[in-house]
Amino acid sequence: MNNTKKSKFSVKDLVLIGMFAAFLAVISQLAIPMPTGVPITIQVFGIALVGAILGAKRGTIAVIIYILIGAVGAPVFANFQGGLQVITSTAGGYIIGWPFMAALSGIRPDLQNKKVSLVLNIVFALIGLAIVEGVGALQWAFLTQGDLKPIIIYSFTAFIPKDIMITVLAIMIGRPLRKYISKESL
Repeated sequence: MNNTKKSKFSVKDLVLIGMFAAFLAVISQLAIPMPTGVPITIQVFGIALVGAILGAKRGTIAVIIYILIGAVGAPVFANFQGGLQVITSTAGGYIIGWPFMAALSGIRPDLQNKKVSLVLNIVFALIGLAIVEGVGALQWAFLTQGDLKPIIIYSFTAFIPKDIMITVLAIMIGRPLRKYISKESL
């Protein structure tokens, strides 16, 4: 009797997870440092794209691996930063929210109506973005012992409009790529 368990992830899955964790490390360097300590980036584009392409499970794992690599000190976060101090900084709440965004961006309703399916996919991704922005703002306010209102106003000025647009763009790009990757073999 063979008691060996079949792996839950194929070699292809593991390669894709690793590749997309590396992709996040690269895309994270496209950042504009800000005096607030929270840089303007396109990281949420990367997070939503990873979820949209890999799906909820593999996408979330890729994001968690990326975060863990950064947490142990590899300079993979924005502006070549790394270490646990980044996650515990004013920008860290946004990082903490990323796995939720990846998971929600990876939910792909498979409905007969393709337009409704796309709209739901975008709505899930935007809910993930709301979690990222909410957790980020809360940690930022907590660490600066500041009022949440100016942080929310700043976020609606500097982050949220751009992040909504790039999240929708990531879903629009990621959906066809997900089909392509699922058909191709490595």
